Amino acid sequence: MTNTLAPPAVARGAAVHIAGLVKHYGPVRAVDGVDLVIAPGEVVALLGPNGAGKSTTVDLLLGLITPDAGQVTIFGRTPREAVVAGAVGAMLQSGALRDNLTVAETVGEIAALHHRSGRLAEILAKADVADFARQKCSKLSGGQKQRVRFALALVSEPDLLLLDEPTVGMDVEVRRRFWASMRDYTVGGRTVIFATHYLDEAQEFADRVVFLRHGKVVADGGIAEIRAAASGRTVGVTVPGVTAAELAALPGVDTVDVREDRASLRCHDSDAALRAIFDRYRQAHDVEVTAAGLEEAFLTLTADEEPRP
Repeated sequence: MTNTLAPPAVARGAAVHIAGLVKHYGPVRAVDGVDLVIAPGEVVALLGPNGAGKSTTVDLLLGLITPDAGQVTIFGRTPREAVVAGAVGAMLQSGALRDNLTVAETVGEIAALHHRSGRLAEILAKADVADFARQKCSKLSGGQKQRVRFALALVSEPDLLLLDEPTVGMDVEVRRRFWASMRDYTVGGRTVIFATHYLDEAQEFADRVVFLRHGKVVADGGIAEIRAAASGRTVGVTVPGVTAAELAALPGVDTVDVREDRASLRCHDSDAALRAIFDRYRQAHDVEVTAAGLEEAFLTLTADEEPRP
């Protein structure tokens, strides 16, 4: 299923503009013709199964690898120019920390490179690492190391943050605090792009989601748009005395589950189903219509339709 919704931004004045981006590793199409425009101030989640091209896209945005074709600009600059200017901060899964330094020393070194040593205490507080700032990096848990990487990404006060699986290794409470910090950081209109496997994070924190599969964009839009376009809607209704077979025969209905008098109808056309219900069953009541969850949309949009070479 391909369902690329029109992106909300235009290229002029974009925070990120990707056109025809291609990166192959032998026969593997890691990124295969991606077009993407992201406006300043957007929080965008990159979703997709393993091998979909999320991390490669992040690496291309940072200029860590060279595309085989296509173009990337960040605030009108090349990735390298944007990074050197401090306009981009990155939090990568594989970012190494020096074991023999404390957290404060690690962040302090990078702050000195950006001539922001006077902001060290502020950065440690924003990243929620001040309480273990004197610990050596070798003694940190996986979640704590991720938070230190977040602190390093904030040092230059970037207008764009690129986060690759930012909450891996964090427990539920630390994840909650991380995203609270992220909300505070984006209040001033900063742009965030994050790749994640946690669909609840995308649903709660992203303005927009971009689904990747086999290196291609298969859907792009707001949470509500994606959920509705990918998975249809579910109609819940109480209809005394009506069988599942009768409801399954209604127009627009895909599947039916009936428990006592309460029915749940998965619909590809919920409007048609509702019209038929109210027309045929005057006793119908307690009607609820909901879009399917983002997880169901994810499974639909990332399902293989053809073998990958």
